[in-house]
Amino acid sequence: MKRFKATKDFKIKNYPTKINMNAEKAKSGLKDLRKQIAQIQDIMYAHNKYSVLICLQGMDTAGKDSLIREVFKDFNARGVVVHSFKTPTSKELQHDYLWRHYIALPERGKFAVFNRTHYENVLVTRVHPEYLLNENLPKLNDIKSLKPLFWKNRFDQINAFEKHITQNGTIILKFYLNLSKQEQKDRLLRRLEEEDHNWKFSPGDLAERKLWDKYMHCYEEAIKNTSTAYAPWFIIPADDKKTARFIVAKTILEELKKYKDISYPELPEDIEQHINSYRNELNDEE
Repeated sequence: MKRFKATKDFKIKNYPTKINMNAEKAKSGLKDLRKQIAQIQDIMYAHNKYSVLICLQGMDTAGKDSLIREVFKDFNARGVVVHSFKTPTSKELQHDYLWRHYIALPERGKFAVFNRTHYENVLVTRVHPEYLLNENLPKLNDIKSLKPLFWKNRFDQINAFEKHITQNGTIILKFYLNLSKQEQKDRLLRRLEEEDHNWKFSPGDLAERKLWDKYMHCYEEAIKNTSTAYAPWFIIPADDKKTARFIVAKTILEELKKYKDISYPELPEDIEQHINSYRNELNDEE
């Protein structure tokens, strides 16, 4: 999985959108992987010291929703919460841009999946800087006053946010679903042609597609500036959904296995000393 990890000199063009992998083998392999991840989550729940934050980013149609459904299918419902972040509400805009993400962080022992994440604040707002005016930021009265330093500061703020929560027990894994422009076109056409997918289509998808190159630049800058040892980015080939799901699940499993201290808690000594008497008491019930 190392080849999918973003480097400091990250360039999107150096990472594939598709790899040579049998889709059916990826599908069958996913079944085993997700059971293993669910088992680790069960241990984490009992251990109650770590939580896991899975961040998913990608262009429209990249397959985020279906990936969440398939990768976390075997989880106990109590063990995972999915947050889909859309346009900030009026209440959210009364706080700093990280606030709504902070309050959605997973409890100890649980997973949270951010479907679109705090990175929208250095992606969408960078492509559409006029959205920043809704945040009522001090000294930002028009987008003409925006300087490159503004975005550098946001990268630094995000890094500090992620460092803080990792130091307090949250494991962060960030995935960019790397979709080709041609594959996005094919998927948008399917949305138009297949009746059960029509509801997913929005004319806004076409408007954003015209800004593809801008988005690629902003993704490149964001990933390059925020892929750290404590919160790494993984660049996932997303032209084939089954392969993408397998690679994400495989990465999650391999990263979690690095935490050798995650284990079921030991039985308290006073209970362990009397375990046979408790067993006998239950067996002797009439």
